[in-house]
Amino acid sequence: MSKFKTALLSSIVTFLIVSAAFMIIYSQTNGSSDTTITFDQLIENQTSVVSDSRERESLSQDIVSQRQNIITETIRKVSPAVVGINVKEIRQYRSPWSNDPFWRHFFGSGIYNQEVQGIGSGVIISTDGYILTNDHVAGTADEITITLQDGRILKAERIGTDYTTDICLLKVNGLNLPYVKLGDSDEIIIGEWSIAIGNPFGLFSQSEKPTVTVGVISAVGMNLSPLNNRYYLNMIQTDASINQGNSGGPLVNSLGEMIGMNTIIYTADGSSGNIGIGFAIPVNKIKKVISELKSNGKFDRNYWTGLKIQDVDEGIATYFNLPRSRGVLVKEITNNSPAERAGFKPYDVIVAINDIRVDNSQILQGMLMHYKTDETVPFTILRDGQSRNIKMKLEKPR
Repeated sequence: MSKFKTALLSSIVTFLIVSAAFMIIYSQTNGSSDTTITFDQLIENQTSVVSDSRERESLSQDIVSQRQNIITETIRKVSPAVVGINVKEIRQYRSPWSNDPFWRHFFGSGIYNQEVQGIGSGVIISTDGYILTNDHVAGTADEITITLQDGRILKAERIGTDYTTDICLLKVNGLNLPYVKLGDSDEIIIGEWSIAIGNPFGLFSQSEKPTVTVGVISAVGMNLSPLNNRYYLNMIQTDASINQGNSGGPLVNSLGEMIGMNTIIYTADGSSGNIGIGFAIPVNKIKKVISELKSNGKFDRNYWTGLKIQDVDEGIATYFNLPRSRGVLVKEITNNSPAERAGFKPYDVIVAINDIRVDNSQILQGMLMHYKTDETVPFTILRDGQSRNIKMKLEKPR
């Protein structure tokens, strides 16, 4: 009996302890759910919300500030000077049957005209309306129309054009036009930012704004093979996307200076799109050409050299003990010629012009095309295994 009383008493005590603990927990929980917010607490909460809003606004401003970098600032500054170019050209075509007397008797000469339209890009380089573009864009056009970023459409006059270097100078009537500053292509750094701006596929006409692509300078001093008797030497290579219609547009650096004119791209077989290899004419070469175009309307190459040359092959390199089969051998020199007066001798090997390497006669001829009549050309030659420097004046034929 005594054991039963002890067990009962123990159970009652345990029940009372558990009940008391449950009441304490319940009262605390119920009290927290019935919390009363005072006016001061409400003001504090509102102040916290305002503070959070200001923090979000400050963060938003920081993000916008970070988005506005040197590239976007350059584009904002340069874009107004980039124009879209539309051209019309009347070309004559002859029927393949026009040489047949029977055909001509019934259908005439077989010669007919066809209007050909084209697009391209250009860039204003002075406040009074001088515009740069490629010769293959506007060099033979009968009608040239310029579209400005503000929506104005102006007729352009061709001041001069040079087929060989693919450079064309236009002019529109205007004052205080936006323009791009010409930089120094000799100061280009491989790997620096490059920005190509232009009118690919005629998209300028859709929004009256040029299209922008960004890349880096991949290489300089690139000598390409001649294309339709145009010489593309000492070119700038960039991976900024260049497409059809970009021709004539500026390639600028991150300072907003024009360092080249977008001109030619390499494409994959069966494609006409960009694969990340584009080339621009260096602006220093452009400066020289447009100076002549502005003054004379053309680039004068009425000169002769008196050099008879051939490429250095492996046999010639071995015979003359040359370090490599590269360069141009002077086979013969015309009497009383600029070459003779300069001091050239048979079997001289031309290896450079103005410190730019000459690998073959094609490059030599192309490099000479960038000099005008009466200019002096600095050559580097090998004679009897020794390097020498020779200067030759490009004289008019007598």
